[in-house]
Amino acid sequence: MYNEVVMDHFTNPRNVGEIPNADGVGSVGNPACGDIMEFYIKVKDNVLEDVKFKTFGCGAAIAVSSMVSELAKGKTLDEAMQITNASVIDALEGLPKKKHHCSNLGADALHRAIEDYQAKQKGNTFEKPADSSEVCSCPVCDVSDPEEAPFCSSACDRTTTK
Repeated sequence: MYNEVVMDHFTNPRNVGEIPNADGVGSVGNPACGDIMEFYIKVKDNVLEDVKFKTFGCGAAIAVSSMVSELAKGKTLDEAMQITNASVIDALEGLPKKKHHCSNLGADALHRAIEDYQAKQKGNTFEKPADSSEVCSCPVCDVSDPEEAPFCSSACDRTTTK
């Protein structure tokens, strides 16, 4: 079901943990599938010096979090904000269709951590957008799959391709 790259990131996840006094923290969760991701970042000179995560979820969610942390570490904030669900899936050399929504969660959690950092730099507190939902959106949904339909078909009405 999962390829070697996904299995490697699931069984040997990189950058797991918290960063004490993180410069930014971003959390996302999907109550329908049970995945919860939290990213912590340390920023120096506009570069992500360190990226860590804690994820509660399936093997794909853990692999996605690990890959997102690897993709982001050492990047500028602007470069890290360009990490998308598609780039995560590509870096993992594919995910089963019904697990594509996990790639959105990972990218979104990272983006929220960066937005939290940027808000703090302006003396503000980051708040999720008012239209934000804790139901993740799926970049490629398979509504004929009954396991996917309860959360995916409604989420795809709000699909984002950050």
